[in-house]
Amino acid sequence: MNIPTNLKYTKDHEWVSIEGDVATVGITDFAQKELGDIVYVEVETLDQTLDKDEVFGTVEAVKTVSDLFLPLSGEIIEFNDSLESDPEKVNSDPYGDGWMVKVKISDASEIDTLLSSEDYKALIGA
Repeated sequence: MNIPTNLKYTKDHEWVSIEGDVATVGITDFAQKELGDIVYVEVETLDQTLDKDEVFGTVEAVKTVSDLFLPLSGEIIEFNDSLESDPEKVNSDPYGDGWMVKVKISDASEIDTLLSSEDYKALIGA
């Protein structure tokens, strides 16, 4: 299982990459495998400011629909538009082309609440 050490993680299986005050968010390799073939990603919160743990969108797989939870409070400044026509990128490249949103972080202290790769591995039993 692929769990990059340079990223942060949530108990809800999102990953976070932080550059300055912008966080890029997607779902983990573990999550995409659990969901199966992803057929649709919906994010209707672009340009909205949300609190940590609020639902920012949904991901739809062949057998289920799952909410996406924002790992850090902030404004959603970008959505990966390529997922509208190519949602399977979340399956094929969850940490690269399959990223979902970019968030302008409003409370940097929340970064300390995210899991390290080691903590995430322990959570999922990897």
